[in-house]
Amino acid sequence: MGQRLIVSIFFMTVSWILIYPQTGKVFKNDVFLQKLNKDTAYLGLKKKITSEYSQKKPGKWGAFFKGELIDEMTSSKAVALTFDACGGKGGSGFDKALLDYLIQEKVPATLFISGKWIDENFDTFMVLSLDTLFEIENHGLNHRPISLDGEAAYGIHGTLNADEAFDEIESNAWKIRALTNRYPHFFRSATTYVNESCINMADKLGIKIVSYHVLAGDAVSGTSVTEMEDNVIRNIIPGAIILMHMNHPERNTCKAVQKIVPELRSKGYSFWRLTDFEKIIPKNN
Repeated sequence: MGQRLIVSIFFMTVSWILIYPQTGKVFKNDVFLQKLNKDTAYLGLKKKITSEYSQKKPGKWGAFFKGELIDEMTSSKAVALTFDACGGKGGSGFDKALLDYLIQEKVPATLFISGKWIDENFDTFMVLSLDTLFEIENHGLNHRPISLDGEAAYGIHGTLNADEAFDEIESNAWKIRALTNRYPHFFRSATTYVNESCINMADKLGIKIVSYHVLAGDAVSGTSVTEMEDNVIRNIIPGAIILMHMNHPERNTCKAVQKIVPELRSKGYSFWRLTDFEKIIPKNN
């Protein structure tokens, strides 16, 4: 990990140990959701939003639909590197070498982080949230695909109804805001799969669903550096959102990124956070 992050982690960890020993526990998913379910503002918003969708048809199920940020292309040679931190059993690691490289090379990135991952990496999450090179976005409270009828993708069962879909999106947004003082405006569903109606629900919450244009392939254990590099370089287009992961340090993500970044730069591409990326997207779509 870079010196900047090491110093930050040291001082922040000492501060939390001395002053806020219970902070992490307060924000554990189950505890935080119980607190939200007693919050009148949260419950009022939940009732307002879910009442419209409790009887609505889910619509199509998939990873690409109208209304997602992926539809809004740019002719500029700008790309967004996005990294998911999924959490849960086998998914709560932290690729320190990857983040160290991004810092060293001054590569902006968007980090989609689940509540589960935060629970297992609380101190690291807090440090990452302070680095302006990165933006923290929403990957769901429990890393479940958002669905109105329990659809599943890649063996992961989605939310069963509008109430669960709302909580998966909004409770993690509130959790991130409480920890960072910033409400995340982008959401990536677990597996990227969603119901069409859930895209509309997120829109009413002021949240933009994000999928991807380019899939590096690091979600699959054993994918080689060469395969990841080829997947990205062969499929890159101006305005591409590249999906990779930051929660599997045992995989080849970091080594692949170390090849992808200089190669894309040599082709004239620049890297943007999604928040900044939106600023260069044409508004005439």
